[in-house]
Amino acid sequence: MPRSVRIRQAALVAACLFVSAAAAAVAAPVRLVDQAPVRIDAVAPGVALADFGRAAFGNLRIVPPAGARGEITVHFGEALAGGRVNRQPPGSVRYAPVRAVLDGRASIIVAPPPDARNTRPPSAILTPPEWGVVLPFRWVEIEGWPGEIRAGHIVRRAAFAAAWDDGAASFRSSDGLLDRIWELCRYSIKATTFAGVYVDGDRERIPYEADAYISQISHYATDRDVQMARDTFDRLMRHPTWPTEWAFHMVFMAHAEWMHTGDLAWLRERYEALKSKLLLDRARADGLLASSEAQRTRGDIVDWPAGERDGFVFTPVNTVVNAFHLRSLALMAELADAVGRTSEAEGYRQRARTARTAFQRLLFDRSRLVYRDGEGTDHASLHASLFPLAFGLVPSEHVPPVVARLSAKGMACSVYAAQYLLEGLFEHDAAEQALALMTAQHDRSWRHMVDSGATITWEAWDQKYKPNLDWNHAWGAAPANLLPRFVLGAQPLAPGWLRVRVRPRAGSLSHAAGTIPTPRGPIRIEWSRETGFRMRLDLPPGMSARVDLPAEAGSRGVYCRSTPVRAERVGAYWRLAEDVRGSVVLDVR
Repeated sequence: MPRSVRIRQAALVAACLFVSAAAAAVAAPVRLVDQAPVRIDAVAPGVALADFGRAAFGNLRIVPPAGARGEITVHFGEALAGGRVNRQPPGSVRYAPVRAVLDGRASIIVAPPPDARNTRPPSAILTPPEWGVVLPFRWVEIEGWPGEIRAGHIVRRAAFAAAWDDGAASFRSSDGLLDRIWELCRYSIKATTFAGVYVDGDRERIPYEADAYISQISHYATDRDVQMARDTFDRLMRHPTWPTEWAFHMVFMAHAEWMHTGDLAWLRERYEALKSKLLLDRARADGLLASSEAQRTRGDIVDWPAGERDGFVFTPVNTVVNAFHLRSLALMAELADAVGRTSEAEGYRQRARTARTAFQRLLFDRSRLVYRDGEGTDHASLHASLFPLAFGLVPSEHVPPVVARLSAKGMACSVYAAQYLLEGLFEHDAAEQALALMTAQHDRSWRHMVDSGATITWEAWDQKYKPNLDWNHAWGAAPANLLPRFVLGAQPLAPGWLRVRVRPRAGSLSHAAGTIPTPRGPIRIEWSRETGFRMRLDLPPGMSARVDLPAEAGSRGVYCRSTPVRAERVGAYWRLAEDVRGSVVLDVR
């Protein structure tokens, strides 16, 4: 119900930085940023519509003209309908009406009433009470304003990570649509930092492990902050959620943090607790994990929402669960080595060898060259093959047919699983297919979000696939990390980005350029292939790069300022014999 609000700005001056009591003991600081509307239009007699350009989590400060008095009604909205704020939006799309009283020239804060779903502890991550309630909105409609409303009269107080640097990352390419997709996803990560930890959107405002992992690696690719990922990890270790595969994402998060920062002290403090995330109590004698009936019906998730599973058949030995298990064992072995637990590392590798043998023998269908959904079924969903491909489990001789099958099947998965589908395609030299899926002209692509006017990524491809979807969900922002990692081509090979791999995947693009933030400083990459393949690479001090450049048709080798550079053909790439440091321009001829 609408409510009257009359909160003096002076009472809220302290709302700059905060530590949320519901989050970690030390939380990444978040602040409110004043934003003016980009446009104000009269949409009816006495009614103005203000557009802030993009959605953000926040509320309003109203600065009325001298002598202005009386009651106004403010309609907050994420969606429009017929040129007005949609007052009956679908699903979890946000709308809130609020009445406020103007009193002369005094500023007031206009905020929506609390929503029990996302402002009630202990489940929800709380924002500071002195802020007033925040919600995601792009538009506000104001009724009853005395006279003409101007930009200086209305200010959105938007919440973002205090350390966020809009200039930390960049991406541009020969495909303007792809650039818009990257910007949508980059901004989505920024906008969803409002709570100080990675939450799954406005409907619940709690962290989930899979959401958090995608947010984490996308945050690393778009900003320099590392504290928010750490705080989210620590909270999830104390408050885990229910899906089976989400447990493995904690190993993914810890490994990503270690590779990004190289901070062994942080890892040592958390290593022992990570062991429970391998779910070893569910392992059979052959190393594969088995699921009870209760775990199959409640825990094993495969994809979300359930309608995005491509008909996946759940069995006691689930191919997706076991693909995650095998990947987690491999990563855990690396973490064990890093903290000096060499015997444990070998134990994890031995478990992985045993389980992988059973995985290939029982779950790979050699006649169809696909993975079955599980032991005891011949159904072969997209998911049963996409996760093994992404996790490097497909034997090399079978990679081409698996890639071809996945490419032909298309985006038969959710925005969550798309992270892994596209990773697998990019990693196995199917960049053209991966980019085509991102930009496809149907409603299961980021093109659809962009064309629909989204300014923060959605929880699902469209309302029809998840009727209660929210419009502010960062697990839909996978291109924020995929484009820097694969199209620009920079990924860490050693913890803390001491050594990196630079391997651009051009796909159908003719050029691309961008900046990737790292703890050592920014990496800048620019490449073009109008006449051969040319790349300019700028590395920060203390970093070296193993460089693989596309072996263009008819190319003989790699040159630096017309001087041949020692390189060998490795598959579809020329690999430089020596690591690169500093700044260099390289040509494939």
